[in-house]
Amino acid sequence: MSPSPSFSLEGRVAVVTGGGGGIGSAAAVALAEAGADIAVVGRNVAKLEQTAAAIRQAGRRALVVEASVTEEASVDAARDAVVAEFGTVDILFNNAGVTSPKLLADLPLDEWRSILDVNLTGAFLCSRAFARPMIAQRHGRIVNMGSILSGRGMATRTAYCASKAGLANFGAALAFELGPHGITVNTIGATVIVTDLNRDLIRTQPHLYDRVLARSALGRLGEVGDVTGVLVFLASPAAGFVTGQTLYVDGGYTAG
Repeated sequence: MSPSPSFSLEGRVAVVTGGGGGIGSAAAVALAEAGADIAVVGRNVAKLEQTAAAIRQAGRRALVVEASVTEEASVDAARDAVVAEFGTVDILFNNAGVTSPKLLADLPLDEWRSILDVNLTGAFLCSRAFARPMIAQRHGRIVNMGSILSGRGMATRTAYCASKAGLANFGAALAFELGPHGITVNTIGATVIVTDLNRDLIRTQPHLYDRVLARSALGRLGEVGDVTGVLVFLASPAAGFVTGQTLYVDGGYTAG
């Protein structure tokens, strides 16, 4: 009988973009608690430092890297800084993302471009940069932060839907390119996740989320732990034969 697969990330190095946000910070800490050393990447250094402090409290090493995922030189410099500090990179969580809920007629071109740039081009630049040390060591895990809208449409979310659908298919295509190098690529298709950033809005304007709740088999929105548990799995040896997938973490939203 083969041994049970391991969920431990002991000895691994993980990079989390958007590491100062609610999901990004929790993801970084969850990966650290599983045993990985963490580099948190983003533009808000103060928030990144808070995440880094939580990582160190969990007993792992942390590196704060100020960078913009939409700028090629900035991403490449971030990779160089991580490799210089830790020697390698094993896990990349493409988490940085933005949205702007507007009707198509009211959506300026610069906002369309900004959403596609952060959500999709940012993942491309980071994946290209951080895949290089993974290829050299013939091992790696890339996980993209998708959405239930990676495979569904929603009014006032045209740019976001386009970016998240593109991200899921980008991940599927990249899985074929990187698979021969021992690297898996997957996407988490998350429903609305309750964080400190949207908690008050959910409490004061619950009608904004009625459609999501109505389609959910479990009848609730997501919690951060719903995402981080799946992330640790996809980053771990236990998911070594899982690649090119969009794993929906949505309480059954996409099942109906």
